Amino acid sequence: MRLTAHTLAKLPADLPVPTYDRAALRTGIVHFGVGGFHRAHQAMYLDRLMSEGKATDWAICGVGVMPADKRMRDVLTNQDGLYTLVVKAPDGTLDARVIGSIKEYLYAPDDPEAVVEKMSDPDVRIVSLTVTEGGYNFNAVTGEFMADHPDVRHDLAPGAVPRTTFGLVTAALQRRRERGLPPFTIMSCDNIQGNGDAARRSFVAFATLKDAGLGAYVGEKVSFPNSMVDRITPVTTDDDRELVRGTFGVQDDWPVVCEPFTQWALEDKFDETRPPYEDAGVQVVSDVEPYELMKLRLLNASHQALCYFGYLAGYRLVHDVAQDPLFARFLMAYMEREATPTLDEVPGVDLGEYRRQLLERFSNAQVRDTVARLCAESSDRIPKWLLPVIRHNLDSGGDILRSTAVVASWARYAEGVDEHGKPIEVVDRLRDDLMATAQQYEHDPLAFVRNRDLFGDLIDNERFVSTYKSVLSSLHHKGARATLEDLAEDR
Repeated sequence: MRLTAHTLAKLPADLPVPTYDRAALRTGIVHFGVGGFHRAHQAMYLDRLMSEGKATDWAICGVGVMPADKRMRDVLTNQDGLYTLVVKAPDGTLDARVIGSIKEYLYAPDDPEAVVEKMSDPDVRIVSLTVTEGGYNFNAVTGEFMADHPDVRHDLAPGAVPRTTFGLVTAALQRRRERGLPPFTIMSCDNIQGNGDAARRSFVAFATLKDAGLGAYVGEKVSFPNSMVDRITPVTTDDDRELVRGTFGVQDDWPVVCEPFTQWALEDKFDETRPPYEDAGVQVVSDVEPYELMKLRLLNASHQALCYFGYLAGYRLVHDVAQDPLFARFLMAYMEREATPTLDEVPGVDLGEYRRQLLERFSNAQVRDTVARLCAESSDRIPKWLLPVIRHNLDSGGDILRSTAVVASWARYAEGVDEHGKPIEVVDRLRDDLMATAQQYEHDPLAFVRNRDLFGDLIDNERFVSTYKSVLSSLHHKGARATLEDLAEDR
């Protein structure tokens, strides 16, 4: 049976569906970047609240900006915003339910004005974002907003019809200001340290370039709470669609699968009201930084630590890498010796237990997360997640062996050829530049890390350079597995 609002009452009894009146929901959040993670996380939390009779004025209007978002537009429109969320436990147990918190979806290139007007509705009090680490358009080293991006330049032209998230959101803020309406809160949910602060820098920079007075208004009046979000959510596959069809008899063109673990630490910093997130299990706190640094430097950076070495060693699924004792020792040594010393105490969290739990989560064979997913868009990830660990330990005299080895494994992966001579499909916005410099290894072993836009002044640090060259040489002459064995012996 196809999943739509009209078929909800006919779905199998063992598949929970929204019990609240979706027709009575009011849109209070406009969300940019509706993908698997948003639907497994923020939309799920709101569905929890709505199932308890709360937050019925906080339904989501999803917005797509990129060409790839057309498919999400079509699927969610055909399914009335509904989708199946399937939680996969390590023992094979499935916990599924239909999520109903997304009320509508707009694809901005179809009608930019409709998106701007939706955000100008007084009922909308939050605009949230999962636009990826690269979606904030700032230089990874300097933190400066890159005003020379072609789409940004287009949106800054007088009278331009907005193409970017910056252009659309800023146009709505300007319209609300002209109408005497309070601004909405801009809530980033991306994996960036100080994601709210990063969003503030980017939106204020864009608005200032558009109009100095508008820039001052955004900087003074708009709230940008920081947050830490966590739930492993792999890309949906045809096998997942067949799982939903075969198990529940439901045709869902884009279900979401995820792990049981979920966490959201959210700074209580909103312009007006907000949903009672704490009633759904969200940690609403005054300071998010300890939680976000823990997650970025332990979970996210550890994903990078396993993916390039894992791919080069022949693994294609994350759980296979994590279940290999050699890789598990490497990951734990990175977390214990290099990442954890850069962290302060995290309220309510036992970091030792958190590290052990991460290895268990990575080892969940039911999720079937792919190594290739973790290897993608590395130029947006490594500078934000891993390089701060290296810099901190260089300054403090701490260990940098394993974290620098991850950079070397990225360089070896970015050459685009594996240890058996087979091509690697490098997925990155800087793909051509990365591959070109990585392939200069024979003539210049340091070519890859000479990119100061990504690595800053690390090329000037002898301890980093010598460690990097040693590991990269080992990767070329011994291979990934033998290199990890040598690293495991280095205590």
